Amino acid sequence: MSDATRTVEAYLAMWNEPDPARRTALIAEAWTGEAHYADPALEASGPEALREMVAGVQARFPGHRFRRSSGIDAHRAHLRFGWEPVRPDGAVVLAGIDVGELAPDGRLRRITGFFGELPAAA
Repeated sequence: MSDATRTVEAYLAMWNEPDPARRTALIAEAWTGEAHYADPALEASGPEALREMVAGVQARFPGHRFRRSSGIDAHRAHLRFGWEPVRPDGAVVLAGIDVGELAPDGRLRRITGFFGELPAAA
C-alpha cells in the first residue's frame, strides 16, 4: 500500500468514524495542522474545524458511509480520487471527486471536493 493510499484510506475513515476520539486520531493520521477542506457545501480549516464538520455531516446523514470509487492518481504532491457516499440500504447517494495536496510528510494539506460527474463540454 502506498503512502498516498494510506493517507486517503485514513481520510475516508475519518468521515465514517462515529467515535470522536478515534476520529481525532484519524484526522491526525491523515492531515497536517494546516488542514483545509472545501467542497460546494462545506469548508473547514484546521483539525478542530474538521472534527466539527464531520460530526455535522454524520448527524445530517446518519448511517451513511463514504467509500473510494476509483484508484488514486498521484504525482509529486498532488492526488485525486473518486468517492461516493452510500446509504445504510446500500444505495449510492451521489458521486464525487477529491483533489488534494500532500505535505512532505505524506499527510494531506488540503482537499477540494467536487460533487457529481464532470460537466459536459460546451
